[in-house]
Amino acid sequence: MSLLIIAGLTLLLMAWIAGEPLLVEWRRNRVRSRPFPAAWRRIIRRRVPFFRNLPPDLQMRLKKHIQVFLAEKPFIGCGGIDITDEMRVTIAAQACLLILERRAHFYPQLRQILVYPDAFVVDRFQPEPSGVVQERRHALSGESWSQGQVILSWADVLEGAAIVDDGHNVVMHEFAHQLDQEAGHANGAPQLGRRERYARWSRVLSAEYEALSQRALAQEPSLINPYGATNAAEFFAVVTEVFFEQPQRLAAEHPALYAELAGFYRLDPASW
Repeated sequence: MSLLIIAGLTLLLMAWIAGEPLLVEWRRNRVRSRPFPAAWRRIIRRRVPFFRNLPPDLQMRLKKHIQVFLAEKPFIGCGGIDITDEMRVTIAAQACLLILERRAHFYPQLRQILVYPDAFVVDRFQPEPSGVVQERRHALSGESWSQGQVILSWADVLEGAAIVDDGHNVVMHEFAHQLDQEAGHANGAPQLGRRERYARWSRVLSAEYEALSQRALAQEPSLINPYGATNAAEFFAVVTEVFFEQPQRLAAEHPALYAELAGFYRLDPASW
């Protein structure tokens, strides 16, 4: 009898595991079927000007993504700030642009978004050339943790959203890190799907990273922020900002890099 019970429980567990994705999609379809709130439309018009540049079909898709994102991801106010729909919708609109064409993908590792009113301070242990490790304090506008958290400064979120063509956007930067961290530690190689894509991705991005590092050392001007030369993970996050905010220039000056990012995000912002 006990073997039959165990077998039955095993079958139930297998059925639940197999059915979980279907249940998730059913819930998401219910959320998508609801009208997009008029108050949220007003927030997007006021706070997210890039939305006007999107083709009508992508505008509609982005609104549906925002609805699902906000139904699934909790926001937590920090530093005395109270979370409002203005914050939630503004952040969600920018985060969802990165996953607009990535089917059934809503940052599965992300558990919460923490929002501070302004730059927040973190302590970092930093080795000195002498071998001594010093604890230093840093003021940050955003951070992404592999444990499933994104931390953002609301003041920097507003500035990044308001200026759509300067190549700087803290939400896109940190959520690019989330994509990079889905397979573990961020290393500049997010999940690309087919195995053969990794060799080309590595070849193109490594060459561009090395070129940026050389320009940074020589203090030469560059479309790509020199901060991207910190490491491969920061390079991917920085070029994501440029891809969405300065796509025409990136396509003209770095065509191979633009092509890799367009293939990953399945979008062509230079055509908008």
